[in-house]
Amino acid sequence: MSTILCIDDEPSVGVVLEHHLAEIGHTPVLATSVAEALEALTRQPFDLIISDYRMPQASGLDLLETLRQQGTDVPVIIMTGYSSVEHAVLTMRHGAVDYLTKPLRQEAVRLAVQNAIEMARLKRENDQFRREIISLRGRRTIVGDSPALRAVLDTIAAVAPTRAAVLLEGESGTGKELLARALHDQSPRREQPFVTVNCAALPEGLVESTLFGHERGAFTGATQRQAGAFERAHRGTLLLDEISEMRLDLQAKLLRALQEQEFERVGGSSPVRVDVRVVATTNRDLLAEVAAGRFRQDLYYRLAVVPVRTPPLRDRPEDLPVLVRHFVEAFAAELGVKAPALPDATLRALVERRWPGNVRELANAIERAVILARGGALTPALFGAAEPARAAAPADAALPALDLTQLERIAIEQALVRTGGHRARAAELLGISERTLRSKLNTPAAAAV
Repeated sequence: MSTILCIDDEPSVGVVLEHHLAEIGHTPVLATSVAEALEALTRQPFDLIISDYRMPQASGLDLLETLRQQGTDVPVIIMTGYSSVEHAVLTMRHGAVDYLTKPLRQEAVRLAVQNAIEMARLKRENDQFRREIISLRGRRTIVGDSPALRAVLDTIAAVAPTRAAVLLEGESGTGKELLARALHDQSPRREQPFVTVNCAALPEGLVESTLFGHERGAFTGATQRQAGAFERAHRGTLLLDEISEMRLDLQAKLLRALQEQEFERVGGSSPVRVDVRVVATTNRDLLAEVAAGRFRQDLYYRLAVVPVRTPPLRDRPEDLPVLVRHFVEAFAAELGVKAPALPDATLRALVERRWPGNVRELANAIERAVILARGGALTPALFGAAEPARAAAPADAALPALDLTQLERIAIEQALVRTGGHRARAAELLGISERTLRSKLNTPAAAAV
């Protein structure tokens, strides 16, 4: 049931419209002029307005213009005689959602009202989705203007128009995926797909199929042909996240696909040609991986046409205050609450604190604090005790014997505690893949973790 404002200077038309609307389950409110209708709008909300076009003091077009100036967002249906359909079309160009011709027929009224109300509902949902997208983009905006960050952004802007492969190297939490997205958005491929493959999170047996797709019957469960990431990213950008975790045998196939822009699906024999720009990320030193024999040298040089090192938060301290304020406002907007006050003492504590997890750790800490603040000010206590600065050991101090296995176990324990047992986040904090962390947790030495 909707409340509908009906405007017509002829009482007989109003009575007919009132009857039709009541018959189909709506609540009509009658007005005999635009002025009377505008007064009614100040007293109660309406889901829809049905107005005659031609009235003595003001027309339906005048009504639409007034509503626009007032910022009143209510759908309007215009009524007109058969000889004045051009007036209805004119009002639709000015914002009316539909028109009805007189004499009014109940079925025509029902359909017009149903469509108008459904359009209004879809518009509200679309507006809500747009607000959510804006909120998400606000949360994922590259924030800061430090020299270290500016140098990276300048490189991204310079390489974006080209087809060159880009390798983003840096610690976990430094925004590598966000920079990859910025690269795509600034490129001529921005309207095409942006496809992400997390090489560290894929089951061993599905990596090749995920990248290149498979044919029907290629393996148990392959009931139909499936396009892989390369095909889905055709004419767009493919992000290979945590590329250092890829098996050596697949590295050879990836190299060929990059060189030839061509590959075969698993179980297939026909080549598939694509046009894909590849961006890869890693939190490891890939050259060290090459030296250790864990990563192909030729693949490294194919991926690192333009190498970009993302700066850790400790190398861009100038950006901390603006990052803190940005995340406070973004998370408050996401939660639908007023941004909490940020006292100077809290901001100083956050700026002075070490953030080994970089921007991701900072964002998570602020999100948690905004939730726990419940509208109050963000006090230092909401962020836990600040980590003490490391004291420099005397040059001649004797170091105790170190058990690397024990130190590794302690590091894993601390990472799991700090992330509330979240293994993926703990792995990021430790600078290793989730697969490596699982392996270490399954060893006897880590059984108590």
